[in-house]
Amino acid sequence: MASSPEPETDESTSDQPNEFEQLRERLESLEAALERKDERIDQLERDRDRLAETVDRLEDRTDALENRAADCEAAAERLESLAEAACNKATANKERVTELQSRELEKGAHLRTDTIDEHAVTVADGRLERIEKDDGHAYYRLPEHADPLDHGDVSLAYGDLLPIQQLARMDEDRRRAAANALPTRLAAKLWQARTDSRFGDNPWEQGCKDVDEYVKAGDLRHWIRRREPGISESYAKKLVSRTIDALLDLSKNRLAVRRRTERKNGLEYTERRVILPTAAAIPGRTREDGDSRAPETADVRG
Repeated sequence: MASSPEPETDESTSDQPNEFEQLRERLESLEAALERKDERIDQLERDRDRLAETVDRLEDRTDALENRAADCEAAAERLESLAEAACNKATANKERVTELQSRELEKGAHLRTDTIDEHAVTVADGRLERIEKDDGHAYYRLPEHADPLDHGDVSLAYGDLLPIQQLARMDEDRRRAAANALPTRLAAKLWQARTDSRFGDNPWEQGCKDVDEYVKAGDLRHWIRRREPGISESYAKKLVSRTIDALLDLSKNRLAVRRRTERKNGLEYTERRVILPTAAAIPGRTREDGDSRAPETADVRG
C-alpha cells in the first residue's frame, strides 16, 4: 500500500502575519508622526496669530508715534516762529529803549548803570561818565553833566523837571532873563526856599496827614517884603495873589490852595494856604529835598 504524500508548507503564507504586523506598526508610527505634525502646525498657527497681533499693535504704535512726531514737529515750528517773533520784538524794544536812553543822556539825564548798555547808546563823542551817588548806585551821564536837581539820588533830564523846578535852579541873572514878571521870579524863589536849605529864608511849614508842606498867605506877604525891600504893604498883598497864581501855573497845579479858618486875638478869620499835597507827583521828590551833596565821579567810558 502506497503511502500518501505529505502536504507542502507555503512560506509566503507563514510570512503574512509578520508583514501585517510591520505594516500596522508603520501605520501607527505614521499616524503618530502626523498627529505631532498637526500639533506643530497648530502651534505654529497660534504663534502666527500672536505675531500677527503683535505686528498689528506695533503698526498701531508706529502710526501713533508718527502722528506724535508730526504734532511735535508742528509744535516745534510754532515755537520757532514765536521765538523768532519774540527775538525780533525784543530787538526792536531794545533799539527803542536805547534811542530813548540816548536822548535822555543828551538832555542831561543820569541813568543807572544796570539799566543801560553803554556800548549801544549813541551820544556825542561816544563818551559816558560813570559816577557813584550817595544812594549807593552807579550812574552814567555825559561828562560833567550835573544832576538837574543837584541831588545825589535823582536821575532826571532837565526837560523832565517842572517849570518851577527849572526856574528855581537858575541863578538870579538867568532867572531874570527867563522870566521878566516879578511874581514868576518870586514863585521860583519861594520854591527854592522850600527845597534848598542854603537859601536861608524859608516860610514853608511842615504839614500833616495829606499835606506835606504849606505856606500861609500872611507869611508869604511878609516873606515878599523881606525878599524885595522897598515894596509897600498894599503892593505886597497884590503880589501874594499873583505869586500864588504863578506857583500853581509853574507847578502844573501840583500845588493847591486851601482856605482855613483861624483865630487871632479872639477873632476868626479865613486865610489862604498854598499846600504841597503828599501825593503830588513832583519829579525827583524821593527823599528830603534839602540834601544835595554832589555825586562822586568814578570814571569816564568812551
